[in-house]
Amino acid sequence: MSYFERARKFRAKKRLGQNFLTDVKAIETILDTSDITKDDIVVEIGAGLGFVTEQLVKLAKKVYAVELDEDMVAELEKIGAENLEIIHKDILKTDLSEFGTNLKVVANIPYYITSPILAHLLGEVDDLDNKNRNSISQVVLMLQYEVAKRLTANEKSPSKEFGLLSILAQFWADVEFISKVGAKSFFPAPKVDSAIVKLNIRKMPLLNLLNYGFFRKTVKACFATRRKNIKNSLVNAGFSKPAVESTLKELNIDENVRGEALSIEQMGKLSEKLKENL
Repeated sequence: MSYFERARKFRAKKRLGQNFLTDVKAIETILDTSDITKDDIVVEIGAGLGFVTEQLVKLAKKVYAVELDEDMVAELEKIGAENLEIIHKDILKTDLSEFGTNLKVVANIPYYITSPILAHLLGEVDDLDNKNRNSISQVVLMLQYEVAKRLTANEKSPSKEFGLLSILAQFWADVEFISKVGAKSFFPAPKVDSAIVKLNIRKMPLLNLLNYGFFRKTVKACFATRRKNIKNSLVNAGFSKPAVESTLKELNIDENVRGEALSIEQMGKLSEKLKENL
């Protein structure tokens, strides 16, 4: 019985954002990208009907399948692999550090909670000692295509793509776009396409800063009012106008550019200099 035929037997729950991946090639791409060996401990988020899970248990030393839906848990239990442990729990309430170190995460993320899950796995830009991130070596995600473009975007990308999510992901990981996955690869088919993205977790943040909390505040201000220029965005966020003006001048940043025109490195320099000038 094909994945599609198996999936048709179940009624997906819209409130949980369920769309079952039934495309064999897409599943193989996830497995190949994850590069799992017999020494690896894998955490699968949103294991669902177990189409990926039943392959993971053949490759890994141990698989922790985190699944919220009790009906899906019942299906996962049918796999019956000795190296599979099913965690019936909300991933946002799960401490991944309890599963070990150098974890490899595989996840088919519900679209409506993508940002919270990424923040849970990585921590914020000023969260230097996040337990989850410190336990993870890599993450392979299946997520909405538009979100995948945001994760990999930079200051040269279309302005709507580069933002807080881009910086969060790239601050703590080397992000690689793997492939686009069409809506018909799922049952039921969602209204949008998806994509596979790989994050290799950094041991140290992308930037070496004196004040990471201030950097987070600065970045948030840069993107808070996208239609305003960088000067007005920072002033509206409560930063001193004279300090903003002198900082932009010292860094040779045109006060009329918008925040998304600055690279992450430029934002780091802006943050450090602005803090110094306040």
